Amino acid sequence: MPYVRRQGCRIHYQVEGSGPPLVLQHGFGDRVETWYELGYVDALKDDYRLILIDARGHGASDKPHEPEAYSFQHVTADVVAVLDNLVISRAHYFGFSMGGKNGFAFAAYAPERLSSLIILGTGASAQDHGPLDLWIASLRQGPEAVASIWELDAPVSPALRQRLVSNDPEALIAQRIQRKDPLGFDDILPTLSIPCLLMVGEADAAYVRVKTCSRLIPNVKLISFPGLGHTGSFLNRAELVQHIRQFLQGLTKERG
Repeated sequence: MPYVRRQGCRIHYQVEGSGPPLVLQHGFGDRVETWYELGYVDALKDDYRLILIDARGHGASDKPHEPEAYSFQHVTADVVAVLDNLVISRAHYFGFSMGGKNGFAFAAYAPERLSSLIILGTGASAQDHGPLDLWIASLRQGPEAVASIWELDAPVSPALRQRLVSNDPEALIAQRIQRKDPLGFDDILPTLSIPCLLMVGEADAAYVRVKTCSRLIPNVKLISFPGLGHTGSFLNRAELVQHIRQFLQGLTKERG
């Protein structure tokens, strides 16, 4: 497995395909295998060089138990370290939920490394961390809580469910505690010069906040999915990939 080590923390990543680099960052409690299972990798790898990263605390990356290890500066620096290791100066970025919030952090702390930003299921405000106290209390009962959070609006496959319940709950609790710091990125949105694509299910609790977020970004496209919630939107792979392709191909035509 390929890793980078940054300040003593190993970060696992996978690379698939060829073409313009596109970082894929999963949601809370997930890992890179889900991009394969749901067909994102097969759908995109012929046209893009996919960089799939296990966020710290997840998958095959290290799982520190100290909340300060999960600051947005750290998670941004992890992605930058992977790009540096692959000698990639700039990349497109697609993140779901937690991965989307990390994408806004990436735009705040390393904007020079982004070609575009694609976010699913979250806005940039501090409120988009979700009900943190409830999640922390649930996680203290065991990792089954992760699957329960995902299954609030849509069932997941047995394989995905097994990945969700195999997490280290202490690492996830530390990450959630760190997110209680009321840090949002609304203030950077009007300054974003890169193209952005925001996507959200209309039954997602984040729907209104994502719409509000979209009004603050100069170069943005907003896509909503009627009847879909948080998890359901992510499982809607075929339609998501269609919008991602159209968005990225449109950028190529603009440059051409």
